[in-house]
Amino acid sequence: MVVSATKMSVEQLLKRISEEYEGLSKQLKVIARHVEQHRDHLGLEGIQDVAAQCEVQPSAVVRFAKHFGFTGFTEMQRIFRDGLARQIAPSRNYKARIRDVIEAGAGSLSSIEIAHEFLAGSVAGMQELEAGLHGPSFKKAVDLLAEADSIWIAGSRRSFPVAVYLDYALQHTDKRIVLVSALGSMHSGQMRSVRKGDVMVAISFSPYAEETVDVAQQAVARGAKLIALTDSRMSPLAREAQSVLIVQDNSIFGFRSLTGTMGLAQSLFIALAYRLELPYQTTTGAGVSPPR
Repeated sequence: MVVSATKMSVEQLLKRISEEYEGLSKQLKVIARHVEQHRDHLGLEGIQDVAAQCEVQPSAVVRFAKHFGFTGFTEMQRIFRDGLARQIAPSRNYKARIRDVIEAGAGSLSSIEIAHEFLAGSVAGMQELEAGLHGPSFKKAVDLLAEADSIWIAGSRRSFPVAVYLDYALQHTDKRIVLVSALGSMHSGQMRSVRKGDVMVAISFSPYAEETVDVAQQAVARGAKLIALTDSRMSPLAREAQSVLIVQDNSIFGFRSLTGTMGLAQSLFIALAYRLELPYQTTTGAGVSPPR
């Protein structure tokens, strides 16, 4: 059933944007990503602010709104105002504050003040992740991992530490775990061992690592199911995945935190371990020891 634009929820609009993303022009794709990533305070931004942040003309923002059935930006913006009275996500408030700090002269901050600011930003990001984690997608990811015999893990560059952690943690199960390390640039060769029924966990954030996207696509082509840990429904990983887990770590003083992504990966493993081990627990508590 087609839902009228004015009656759509934010989630319904974002779902439609994701479905139509590939057919959008370059400018509209930029606006699409902005809408998704700034959904929690888009209701407070003027059209000039949105256009400036997307580096497009206001007419492009209007064109974007009309593409999805609205009369203009104001009508589209109205659906994002629902719930603003409850609260604006903590990390967004924090980002505004950190900008003020930087503009006031970050060079005057002491080492411990920088540490406090960085850690506070990480905490705010975790709060946003906890509040916005999509339950059905998370459950689907756990289901896929529980049903798989072989689990492949891919993550490059900034995402590599998270991939390594998952490799380590999942080794505590009785499943076959393979980290796509790309050692010797042989990641494509590794993909020849992927079989139908396997599951790949791919981790990547904008700008998306070509190596990770490539092996994820190869795995899907060979019949594997894909779990994506990424920052957008418009991510190239999301388009191929059976389960998409969205996490947007804060960028603080120009450095992206890994706190949220690592927390999500750990949560995924703990939920899987609970699923696999709970039926086999004895009254003495014997079983697989948790990773330390």
